[in-house]
Amino acid sequence: MPHTPRAQGRRRTGHLKAAFLASAVSVCLLAASAPVAPLGVGDRLFPYLGNPGYDVASYDLSFTYSGANDKPLQAVTTIDAFTTTELERINLDFAHGKVASVQVDGEAASFAGAGEDLVVTPRRPLPTGSWTRITVRHTSDTAPAQDRDGGWVRTSDGLAMANQADAAHLVFPCNDHPSDKAMFTIRVTAPDGYTAVAGGLPTGVDRGRGATTWTYRTQHPMATELAQVSIGRSSVLHREGPHALPVRDVVPTKDRKALEPWLKKTPDQLAWMESKVGTYPFETYGLLMADAATGFELETQTLSLFEKDLFTEPAYPAWYVESIMVHELSHQWFGDSVSPRTWSDLWLNEGHATWYEALYAEEKADKPMRARMKAAYGASDRWRASGGPPAAPKAPDPGNKISIFRPNVYDGAALVLYALRQEIGHRSFERLERAWVSRHRDAAASTADFVALASTVSGRDLRGFFQAWLYGERTPPMPGHPDWKPVAAKKRTHE
Repeated sequence: MPHTPRAQGRRRTGHLKAAFLASAVSVCLLAASAPVAPLGVGDRLFPYLGNPGYDVASYDLSFTYSGANDKPLQAVTTIDAFTTTELERINLDFAHGKVASVQVDGEAASFAGAGEDLVVTPRRPLPTGSWTRITVRHTSDTAPAQDRDGGWVRTSDGLAMANQADAAHLVFPCNDHPSDKAMFTIRVTAPDGYTAVAGGLPTGVDRGRGATTWTYRTQHPMATELAQVSIGRSSVLHREGPHALPVRDVVPTKDRKALEPWLKKTPDQLAWMESKVGTYPFETYGLLMADAATGFELETQTLSLFEKDLFTEPAYPAWYVESIMVHELSHQWFGDSVSPRTWSDLWLNEGHATWYEALYAEEKADKPMRARMKAAYGASDRWRASGGPPAAPKAPDPGNKISIFRPNVYDGAALVLYALRQEIGHRSFERLERAWVSRHRDAAASTADFVALASTVSGRDLRGFFQAWLYGERTPPMPGHPDWKPVAAKKRTHE
């Protein structure tokens, strides 16, 4: 999930309060023949995200932007999916737009809203094991959603996306859970003077009278929360990474010269990450430097989102900025290529990204990993008390869903990796890291998968070790550092 340069953690959205809570957004309804209800895949942190009964194979998204940030985009979302059970209705996550029509396999279908679901009723039930195509014509609202951050982010000259953790369905109908990854085709039509860029590689540009349509397609499956679309008065800058990897950056045209010294660092950072965990897992990479105040950076697949001010604010030391660049880059392996099976597995994303951020700072800027981990150890008990253990984080705060991005899943989770390296040794740890991203490439994986692989690679049963470190209320003793002690919280005094 995003990394905040100001403070570890994140801002995000609120807890879903009840299964039948009326959506605060306007989903246009047609009467359904019987009551409908929101569904979910039962995620412990976001129980109404995702939907059972089908697996999405691909999304085809079309957006038409008028040039006005305060007006909804006209959109068409086409979903190709495989049913895993007989379905009389199909639940889609969608909560921030008006639906004009829905078709299932080319036939008009009725639809209704339930909570943050769009519930579609086809003319006849869909049998188990069938392919189906769902086409939704809708608007995509750019106004901030009530009690929510995320979805479309307004920039000074257009729009970008920030869909983590549960905001893709504010932009388009989808199965909004990282366990259901799919291929994406994204088309964006914008007036002359604007440039549209999306995740994946460009496959076509169609210039018409007064507007242009850009098409992008992924070559690897992607979780909905990682989709990115940039629309703005932008320049797209190209360079080459390791193995002739296409690297493209998207920046405000007026700032391209000032930002170039940072952008040219990416190929070397890619090479550094490859030296640690193996070949970059996708078809392209680059930075989207948005002129927007998000409060975080975000690892959107193949095109990481950054606040432009991170690179122009002189208060941030160069080594720190570079380490944040590496944090988001490392997510392409940890979190994007290997996605979390549930949101409780978030520590695998953020712990690893924080680990390589810190390792880069150690190797490139002489900022010792040991000192950072000792400080994290001192704070770990407090983090566990306030946010839960790394692999069992507390539910998000009401009205602030991104509050799951607490220190316990950043430095607290990196501390688990440090303890693991102390326990099994550097060589076994490095073999594990490479094996993890190789074995689960383009898939979703869980904490249990990581524990099993670590045990296999090290030749030891590590279930007890991980149980204490990932789920304990207190931080276990650090292997090799018996002198490290938790630091008690200071008592507040009142005058």
